[in-house]
Amino acid sequence: MATSAPLPEVTVVVVTWQGAHLLGPCLESLRRQTLPHAVLVVDNGSTDGTEELLAARFPEVEVLQTGANLGFAGGAQSGLDAARTPFVALLNNDAVAEPGWLAALAGHLAAHPGAAAVTSRMLLQGTDPPLLNNTGVVLLPDDYGADRDLRADAGARPNPGPVFGFSGGAALLRRSAVEQVGGFARRFFLYYEDTDLSWRLRLAGWDVRYEPAAVVHHAHSATVDQTSTGFAFHNERNRLLMLTRCAPAGRALRALLRFVLTTGSLAVSRLRGREVPDVPVFSTRLRLRVLGSYLRLLPWGLRTRRAVRAGAGAEVSGRA
Repeated sequence: MATSAPLPEVTVVVVTWQGAHLLGPCLESLRRQTLPHAVLVVDNGSTDGTEELLAARFPEVEVLQTGANLGFAGGAQSGLDAARTPFVALLNNDAVAEPGWLAALAGHLAAHPGAAAVTSRMLLQGTDPPLLNNTGVVLLPDDYGADRDLRADAGARPNPGPVFGFSGGAALLRRSAVEQVGGFARRFFLYYEDTDLSWRLRLAGWDVRYEPAAVVHHAHSATVDQTSTGFAFHNERNRLLMLTRCAPAGRALRALLRFVLTTGSLAVSRLRGREVPDVPVFSTRLRLRVLGSYLRLLPWGLRTRRAVRAGAGAEVSGRA
C-alpha cells in the first residue's frame, strides 16, 4: 500500500509585477530545491503575460491574483495570509536559489526556536570576482537601513549568527511570530517593510538570524530603478514611518527634524544659486511630497506605535 508524501511545512512566496522575463529562472531554481515545499506566486496585476507563462510552464505553482499592484509589502502580506504552512519563505522574482537554499534556512530556524526569521547569503549576479549583495539588514548611525556587506567579497561573513533584520528578497519566516506582531505594513508599499517588520519582531522578543549556507544569486534592482523618483520617495517616507512606529520617541523626532532641516537647506541652496546634485533624493519638490505623505500617515503611525513599543524590552541598537 502506497503512503502519501508528507505535506510540506514551507510555502515559498514569490511576489511579482510585470516580471514575466524574470520568473522562469527563479521558479526553475525552486524546482531544484532539496526540501519539499509549496510555491505561491503573488501576481500584483501583471499585464505582461505572467499569467500565461505560469499556466504553460509552471502548472504546479499556486497563483494568487491580487488584481492590482500592492507593492512588495502588500504582495508579501497577501502571500502570508494565503499560505497554509507554519513557515513561509520569501524569494524575489529576480533571484535564483541554489538547491540547498531552503533546506539550510529551515534547518537553521528549527535549531533556533527563539528566532522569527532567518536571512540568506545573497550574491550579486554577474560580478567578477563574485560579490555579496546582502547578509541581512543593519541600521546605520543616521538611522538609514542598509544591506549588510553590500559588495564585500563573496567569501566574507562565513559564519551564521544574529543580525538586526532579514532581507525580504530571500528569507524564511516563522508565520506565527509574524502574525503576532501584525505582519508586513501594507501602507509601506515598497522598501523598509522588511526592516520595519524585523524591528517589531525584535521588540516583541524574537531573534532574527543569518544563515550563510542559504545562497541565492540576485539581479539587484532588476525590478526597480534605484535612481528613480519612486525609489527615493518610498525609501525616504518609509524610513520616517518605520522610525515613528519602532524607534524611541527622541530618536524618531531627531530623524524627522534632520529631514526637515535638510529639505530647507537644499531649498535655500538652490535659491542662492549653489550647485545641488541632480538626483531625486535632493529634489525639494520630492522631499516635500515625502513630508506630505508622511504627515497624512502620521496618525496611523502613532496609533500603531503604541502596540509596537508595548513589546519593547531592552532597546536594540541595530548597529550589528
